[in-house]
Amino acid sequence: MAPETLEILSQLIGFRTISRQSNLELLDYVEGLLVPAGATIRRYNHPDGSRANLWATVGPEIDGGVVLSGHSDVVPTTSQSWTSDPFILREDGERWYGRGTADMKGFVAVAILSMMKAGKRDLLKPLHLALSYDEEVGCLGVRGMIESLANEPLRPAFCLVGEPTGMRIATGHKGKTALRACCKGQEAHSALAPNALNALHLGAAFLQRLQMRQHDIACNGVQDLAYTIPYTTIHAGIMRGGEALNIVPGHCEIDFEIRNISADDPGKILVDLDGDVEAILAPYRDRFADASITIEKLSSYPGLDTPEDSPIVTLVAALLDTSLPTIKVAFGTEGGLFSQGLDIPVLVCGPGDMAQGHKPDEYVELSQIDKCAAFLDRVIDILESPNSGRIFGHVQAGPQ
Repeated sequence: MAPETLEILSQLIGFRTISRQSNLELLDYVEGLLVPAGATIRRYNHPDGSRANLWATVGPEIDGGVVLSGHSDVVPTTSQSWTSDPFILREDGERWYGRGTADMKGFVAVAILSMMKAGKRDLLKPLHLALSYDEEVGCLGVRGMIESLANEPLRPAFCLVGEPTGMRIATGHKGKTALRACCKGQEAHSALAPNALNALHLGAAFLQRLQMRQHDIACNGVQDLAYTIPYTTIHAGIMRGGEALNIVPGHCEIDFEIRNISADDPGKILVDLDGDVEAILAPYRDRFADASITIEKLSSYPGLDTPEDSPIVTLVAALLDTSLPTIKVAFGTEGGLFSQGLDIPVLVCGPGDMAQGHKPDEYVELSQIDKCAAFLDRVIDILESPNSGRIFGHVQAGPQ
C-alpha cells in the first residue's frame, strides 16, 4: 500500500460518518486534497444541510470519461465487540482493520489518490469521483446528485462502483424494496382476550404469508444462477408490538424487504401480498370493522443487470488483466440508480470482501488495495490515451 493511500485511509476511517449523521468534515478533507490537484468540486446537500454528496472532476469538461462511485457513510459499531477502536486504522500483518475499511473507505481512499494522480496528467477524457451519503440505509443520498446530473448535457461513458468484490467484475445485483406492515387490532384486558383482536396475531399470520410467498418463489419462480441465492427473497427483520403482558395489543409493525432479481417485479409481489392481507382479515370483518393491515414503502432502489457481452465488461477485464468470469453480488449498490438515471453502463468492482463488512474487526487486505490502485492507474492511462475517444465512444454506445 502506498504511504499516501495509507494516510488517506487512516484519515477517512477517523471520521465517524455513521449513516444519517454528518459527513461534512470528511468532505472538507477530500476537497482539501482534490482542489489543489486541479479538481472542480460540486456538493449536493441534504435538505437540512447536515450532510452532502460530492462530485469532483479532473480533466476536460466534456462527454465521456469514467465515474468512480463510493459512499462516505458506514454502519454503526454499537453493541459490537471490537479488538481495537473501530475508528482508528490498525495494521496487523497484511490486513488493515477499522470500520469502513472494506465497505467501502478502502476503495474511496484509492479513488481519491487516483484523482490526485490524474490531476497531474494531460487527460483527454475526464475522471469523476462521486461520494454519496446515506447509502447504507437505502441509497438515499445519491439520488439528488444523479437527478441533477441527468439534467446536464454531458454524460460519462460509464460508472465503476467500488463496493468490495475482491476486485472481481460484478455485472449485477438485486433490487431492494423496504416495507412496513402496520397491523391494527382491538385492545382489551388480557383476561378478556377472546373478546379482542390481538394485533400480534395478525402480524404472525402476515409473517406466515410472507414465508409461503418466499417458498413459492424459491420453488416455482424465475431463477438467476449467477447469484448465490438465485431467486427473489422476502425477509422480515423487525417486529414491534405490545405494551404489557396484561393488555391485548392493538397495534403491531413488521419491517420486511423484497430483494428481487431483474426478472421479478416487486410491485407484482406487493399485489399478491395485498390479496393475502384480505384473506387474513376476512374472518374478523364482522366483529372488528376497523381491523386492518396496511403496507407502506420505506425505501427502494433498482437492481443492476449489465449484459455480460457489454463493451464495458471487455474493457474493464482487460484493465484488470483477468480472465475470471463475471459475478453478481448479493448486496445492493447505487449502481442501478446510475444506470437508470444517467442511462450509462455500470459495473461493481472494488477491493475487499463484503463478508468482512458490517462486522466487528472489519478489515481489508493490503493486496486488495494494491490491486485496486494498479487497476485505477490503468484507467487513468486510457483517459490520457489518444485512442480514448474511440474507446469510450464504443463503451458508451454498446449494449446496456
